[in-house]
Amino acid sequence: MHFELRNAFGNFGTGVVVIAIRDAAGNARGVTINSFSSVSLEPALLSWCLDNKSDMLEAFKQSQRFSVNVLAATQQELSNRLAQPGDHLIAPEEYQIGAHDTVLLQGALAHFECHCHDTLQVGDHLMFIGGIDVAHFCDEKRDPLLYFRGNYAAIDAKGAAK
Repeated sequence: MHFELRNAFGNFGTGVVVIAIRDAAGNARGVTINSFSSVSLEPALLSWCLDNKSDMLEAFKQSQRFSVNVLAATQQELSNRLAQPGDHLIAPEEYQIGAHDTVLLQGALAHFECHCHDTLQVGDHLMFIGGIDVAHFCDEKRDPLLYFRGNYAAIDAKGAAK
């Protein structure tokens, strides 16, 4: 069942985002996910999930603020790096600090600066509900980074398959 379920879920193409925080020492850290979703416009809420086994779980549970950074196709290396276990550090030249002291990745297609509205333990993941304080988007026509069937996929900025 696990194999079938994973493959069935994999047939839903998703965007790729990095959830980023500043840890207790002030370091920018992030993790790549594709379980991001809009929840509500009023109030402005979004959600994302993190595996209970993630090496970043405790850091996110302790943080009251986070950012969601929607990645562009040119950010595949960053996505790969932050998807792996490790320190999850984001270099100073890779981000700027937002209005709400959040980590905003350079070159992202969109940023959401959030406070932690709620968390829910759901199965083998912790779901974070973010209250959106500020949303930014890029006016440039750049291609998004997408994930489908266990691999990166591509469409252009107009939505046409590559």
